[in-house]
Amino acid sequence: KDPTLILTEQHPSNDPLYTSTIIQQTITAWLTKELTNDPTLRFGGVGISNNFLPGSCSCATIKGAVTPLGGVTYPLAIYTRLSKEDEDKYKTESESIQNQKSLLIHYAVERGWDIYHIYCDEDYSGADSLRPDFNRMIRAAQEKKFQILLCKSQSRFTRDMELVEKYIHGLFPIWGIRFIAVADNADTEIKGNKKARQINGLINEWYLEDLSENIRMVFDMKRRQGQYIGGFPIYGYRKDPDNKGHLLVDPEAAEVVRQIFRWSLEGHGKQSIAHMLNDLGVVNPTRYKAERGWDSNHFCKQDFGLWNKNTVWRILRNEIYTGVMVQGRTKKASYKSKAIIVMPRDRWFRVEGTHEAIIDRETFETVQRNLDIRSREDGTGMVHPLAGLVKCMDCGSTMSKTSNGKKGKAQVYYLRCKLYADSGT
Repeated sequence: KDPTLILTEQHPSNDPLYTSTIIQQTITAWLTKELTNDPTLRFGGVGISNNFLPGSCSCATIKGAVTPLGGVTYPLAIYTRLSKEDEDKYKTESESIQNQKSLLIHYAVERGWDIYHIYCDEDYSGADSLRPDFNRMIRAAQEKKFQILLCKSQSRFTRDMELVEKYIHGLFPIWGIRFIAVADNADTEIKGNKKARQINGLINEWYLEDLSENIRMVFDMKRRQGQYIGGFPIYGYRKDPDNKGHLLVDPEAAEVVRQIFRWSLEGHGKQSIAHMLNDLGVVNPTRYKAERGWDSNHFCKQDFGLWNKNTVWRILRNEIYTGVMVQGRTKKASYKSKAIIVMPRDRWFRVEGTHEAIIDRETFETVQRNLDIRSREDGTGMVHPLAGLVKCMDCGSTMSKTSNGKKGKAQVYYLRCKLYADSGT
């Protein structure tokens, strides 16, 4: 009956779904109190009875549904996660982020628990310990910002058994955090529940291990067939819209690649080539893709699209430009680690004739021989004709050019044995 009563502000969790749910619960609670005139009922949470005034009600002060007078509410955090492997496993929408939130919000509201924050990581593996919201949640738990952590299932929190033991069974009890996984009936407050959580942890990790192995086998099969499995094509090519595993030449970028090889044949070093490209206003590969709206796995820094010697070196060394598909040069140490292992050449996947060549074989091999002598530029940007050819008379190692470290007229250059220099003798 009061037209000045309004509900406008969003809950601090910043989740519209929770705001909508809690408004419905609050209106129901208010009507119940007004109609029953029961003094033993109040709005859940500390201070709500003092703030629920005409024209001043805010969802920021609404803590939950109706609870008995003097009842206790608990601040909790909700954590949701969905990754690509889960999307493949669950074809329905039951595991979607929105449905996880809906289930957990209603679970919390029914019990009159205050939702401190809703954390969400989408497109992150359950074995990834570097999930951004996961780590924000862990920091908040350590600072004791909440007392309960609510997930749909234990696998949403993590699929890594090490993280289960570290947090759920190790640090959470120390920090006073109660962990609840609704679908698994897992609750650290219930004694005798630990073995079930450990079994769930093992099953979740086995699933992730099997999935990782199956994906690796499929990728290796595609590599053997000469299909390009990278998420983004290398500079000079674009993906065939009719066959994502096939590369097509990108004419504009391909011409830049050809010019880089021509300059290398003329004796220009990597740094010199980078300077010439920058002088001509040619943008580097990352900027080139960004300007065309292509997806890229590299962060486009504010470097004005400048080339550097490392980018030039990668292009000059890449055999893919000869029409040969070369993949598998590196691999992840394990499905639980982001560490990269460099694979020996005899374990690479190399298939010839999979796509049109930009650089002919003779040109590529000549450039490789020039690079193999580990040439260095002199002050002019050109490679000295004797670079890499002067050898130590004692051990046969290549002599390298160095200076006495002084500047101006006092600076003196000389050659020293690289082996002796590296060994400190």
